Amino acid sequence: MNRPLPHIDKTWTLFLDRDGVLNRKIDDDYVRNWSQFEWLPGVLDALTYFTERFGRIIIVTNQRGVGRGLMTAEDLNLIHQNLLEDVSRHQGSISGVYYCADVSDEGSTHRKPQPGMAYDAQRDFPEIDFSKSIIAGDSSSDMAFGKSVGMFTVLIGKHHKPHADILFPSLQALAEALREERPDLTSI
Repeated sequence: MNRPLPHIDKTWTLFLDRDGVLNRKIDDDYVRNWSQFEWLPGVLDALTYFTERFGRIIIVTNQRGVGRGLMTAEDLNLIHQNLLEDVSRHQGSISGVYYCADVSDEGSTHRKPQPGMAYDAQRDFPEIDFSKSIIAGDSSSDMAFGKSVGMFTVLIGKHHKPHADILFPSLQALAEALREERPDLTSI
């Protein structure tokens, strides 16, 4: 389904998945330290633009590698600290980073597609209105996460997956569509 992008102002919140949206996803592995973290093209510029356009930006990311013992929570926090510093150097701002280290979907309230991280963000930022929120992610679990609380869903990537409101090949393309006020741009 392709729905036009809503009109965005500072009352809106942008939720972002991390791996595959902000940075290169490592096939069959995890980004375990900052030296493995590689920004995708145009993402830092897009985040600078989103900072001007949205009231807040929240990262929500499943990080099973921590739960599997392949990296520590400290390793992950160092990645996120460096990520936030890079964004800040580019005049962008991230309001919060939430992650779930649960290994299994079973019994988890926070591992996407479950909405626990969205509710944690809303607890920390009570002004978040899910009906005025967008989730941009690269998986069906990201789309289900957003839909479960009433967010507008943006699928990022080259493959069509069901249940997204709109599709874009990259986060940069989403920023360009919003910048150009072209809410009907849906081609991949």
